Amino acid sequence: MLTFKALGALFSYPTEDLIAALPEIRAAIAAEHALKLDVEEEVGALIDRLAAMEFMELQEIYVGLFDRTKSLSLHLYEHVWGDAGERGQAMVRLQTLYKLHGFSHTASELPDYLPLFCEFLSLIPEKAARAVLSDAAPVVEILRERLEKRGSPYAGAAAALVSLASKTVDRAKLEQITKGALADDDSFEALDRAWEEEPVTFGAGDAAKACRPNAVPVSRAAAQA
Repeated sequence: MLTFKALGALFSYPTEDLIAALPEIRAAIAAEHALKLDVEEEVGALIDRLAAMEFMELQEIYVGLFDRTKSLSLHLYEHVWGDAGERGQAMVRLQTLYKLHGFSHTASELPDYLPLFCEFLSLIPEKAARAVLSDAAPVVEILRERLEKRGSPYAGAAAALVSLASKTVDRAKLEQITKGALADDDSFEALDRAWEEEPVTFGAGDAAKACRPNAVPVSRAAAQA
């Protein structure tokens, strides 16, 4: 489902190629009708904002949000384990799931990078993609809430991803991730408390059973998204 890929692209670092592709991204989302009208309108507002802003200002805003703000990291497992060793093990499992479906990517990005994860979802059967996304949805919902708190239009893209999951967000898992820290506290003390919590997982679990091993072309590079 191309909507996954389109939403992942919107979370990518703004480049001239991305800006040029915005009409194509909008058209892909509209063509599939996978999003509810109000959610699609939120995504449209983000696309309008990206298209209208001065290029360097747009890049500066992106870096300030996602590169310099720990609580808005686009590396999903960072919200669960931080830099703990368990994160590496989880990424190995996620990488194994990718390889199972013939999905490869450049070494410059970790497997839990949100745009890369969305690229993978776009290449597997829709039912399986929605199931895998359901396990990651609590983290994406945390991003949505924090972006909305900042008044960022990127919250619309996060809301769209959450809406595509096959299950509603497990609030217990969401609270488990954020327990011990303020909702948007980037202090080292708060991050330490959050990372000490028992981890939640997503990736090659029960959702993987719904995937067909030969459904994805071999050597598909997410960097070309």
